Amino acid sequence: MAPRSTLQMGPIRAPELEGGVGWLNVPGPLSLAGLRGKVVLLDFWTYCCINCMHVIPDLKALEAKYPNELVVIGVHSAKFTNEKDTSSIRQAIARYDIQHPVVNDANFAIWNAYAVRAWPTLVLISPDGYVANRYSGEGHREELDRDIAALIAEAKRKGTLKPSSLEIALELSKETDKPLRFPGKVHADAANQRLFIADSNHHRIVMTGFDGTVLDTIGSGAPGTRNGPFDFAEFRYPQGMALDGDFLYVADTGNHLIRRVNLKSKAVETVAGTGKNERSSQMGPGLTIGLSSPWDLVIHGRTMFIAMAGAHQIWQYNLDTGMVGWYAGTGAEGRRDGTLDTALFAQPSGLATDGKRLYVADSEISAIRAIDLADGNVTTLAGGDLFDFGDANGKGENARFQHPLAVAVADRKLYVADTYNHKLRTIDLRTRFVSNLIGSGKPGLQNDIPAFFHEPSGLAYAGGKLFVADTNNHVVRVVEFEPTRVSTFPTDKLNAPTPVKRKADALPNEEQIGVPAQRLTPGSGEIVVDIQLPPGFKYAPSAEQRYFVSVEAGTEGFSVPAKSLDVTSDKLRFPVKIPYTVTPDGMGAFDVVVSVTYCKEGNEGFCSVATYRFHVPFIGRAKGGSKNLILQKRIPTPAPPTP
Repeated sequence: MAPRSTLQMGPIRAPELEGGVGWLNVPGPLSLAGLRGKVVLLDFWTYCCINCMHVIPDLKALEAKYPNELVVIGVHSAKFTNEKDTSSIRQAIARYDIQHPVVNDANFAIWNAYAVRAWPTLVLISPDGYVANRYSGEGHREELDRDIAALIAEAKRKGTLKPSSLEIALELSKETDKPLRFPGKVHADAANQRLFIADSNHHRIVMTGFDGTVLDTIGSGAPGTRNGPFDFAEFRYPQGMALDGDFLYVADTGNHLIRRVNLKSKAVETVAGTGKNERSSQMGPGLTIGLSSPWDLVIHGRTMFIAMAGAHQIWQYNLDTGMVGWYAGTGAEGRRDGTLDTALFAQPSGLATDGKRLYVADSEISAIRAIDLADGNVTTLAGGDLFDFGDANGKGENARFQHPLAVAVADRKLYVADTYNHKLRTIDLRTRFVSNLIGSGKPGLQNDIPAFFHEPSGLAYAGGKLFVADTNNHVVRVVEFEPTRVSTFPTDKLNAPTPVKRKADALPNEEQIGVPAQRLTPGSGEIVVDIQLPPGFKYAPSAEQRYFVSVEAGTEGFSVPAKSLDVTSDKLRFPVKIPYTVTPDGMGAFDVVVSVTYCKEGNEGFCSVATYRFHVPFIGRAKGGSKNLILQKRIPTPAPPTP
């Protein structure tokens, strides 16, 4: 049975796309008349809006599914003054990897013609030029898919469909080969003189010394969710970070996850989130609770606070128990002071703490908020409300910011990255008075005073210096005081990543587990693969379980019997023993890949698949070697299905 369409067909002719002040990603302006015979989807957005960001993956999926029948046009109707500039939109297009046409609707001409009232709004137009449906907010992928399919089928029946590809001229940034690409956040480790940089659009974390010496890079550079060794693990647009001993926690924003980096074993694992953009009111084990665009992290005691931008809330993660959940904010978007459970936030994107208060860069209301960690009282330190923004010094609510994304605290002073004003500001925590620190207020890259920044969005204070992620300049800047001067952090020995290619035999959603280099005793031995099901689960009845061994090219002196190379059976149960032989001088690496299908006891409708790749480098050595290699993994309890 065909899926039911939600189309609301009517006699409303779609207004022409007139009044834009610039077109991007195409050679010239587009018209609905010129697109007759195609399905057109208008996406009314503004690039500051987290809900608009959440729509982008849906649009990409639909464009991929209907490449010749569907044309998506982004209508950028800006909220903030800075967003009205075509060059600013060009930077956002590159940052979000938008590859469809975008019109700068700076004067709201197209917005008003379509009677739009909120971001994001999507308008679907039929091949014969009529408004077929409109959708408010995010989360409409399936509905859109059904409606687009119905319009295409109807146009085919009428013979009016004109499938063809659209000429695109991408506005891709020319900074792709720079060492950093749209760095989002920075974290300074004063004790060890280390700086961690979220190299957001290279999908990795860069670790350097305070002098710029590159110590390590974390992540292959490919967007994804893989766990494992540094050069294999993947992130997607990572942002804020927090350090707890040898563990670096990362807000993996684009994946809606919290990742933990073990700086000693050099491995990455996921500790919170399901990988889906979800809002939950529950507190629970990290891997069972859905997150929504976590943007920044800060640790106080054994609690890590999370700026949950997509949920308009502050969350908490217990570093000892791994429990994650709500801390402050109702989830409605706005500004309201009060208790933790009545306060309103609007896309909180930056966090800092002095141990007494938690400071929040509440970006969509262009305000700086504070939460008393003793009594939970939420107050506004400075700034306005949803549409109260600008560039003005003054005390408390008389001051104005424009979409601030970061805060840092030191010496009774709060530093603010006033992102869309392209400058740094300070708030005296005793008087709440806001002052300019540095920056001309215009976008640019200049160290001489007056310095120029371009949408700075990350701050970290250490050793009397302020480290700044100067996002649209693709660099980190350093501000020193007495006298105040600005320099560009050296990254000349850092290279843009060359992502590790996914292995040809990779299974869907596999997680890599990096095994330390092994000394194997020459001769015969056994690999014991022990996959432990979560409590209350069993192997899925009649489902095939599988493991296979993959030996890396160039490996010498290692072999596994042919019958043990690849085993698939509904009778297979773990642990399993895989025989091998290795020569005295054998060396190289091999993978053992395991896929397990399992169900909840008493509920065979609640089943999951877990796939792991154990990557084992080895050398054949008689001294200190072992004949048995144990590869063990306990599968975490999966999140229950959404009703």
